[in-house]
Amino acid sequence: MEIFSDKRFEKFFNAVASLKSKDEVRKFFEDVCTIKEIEDMAQRLEVAELLTKGSNYQEVVKSTGASTATISRVNKCINYGAGGYKLVLNKDGEK
Repeated sequence: MEIFSDKRFEKFFNAVASLKSKDEVRKFFEDVCTIKEIEDMAQRLEVAELLTKGSNYQEVVKSTGASTATISRVNKCINYGAGGYKLVLNKDGEK
């Protein structure tokens, strides 16, 4: 997104990129985000994984409890976004 190219976000993205382990990432996000925010991001990633594997909206709702609005937004990002979901899901599949 164009807004994230703003210099205000540079320090945040650099901080995340500097983290070297899952434990460091966990500690950082525990301090920066609320539990609800982390739950929401984790749910969106789960939705993205199911959508990219071919699940339909009803299957995703049943499996994740996500709203159809959330599923629609994630689907839009998968199809027209910056490629972040695909990037992360492909890395996860490499492990």
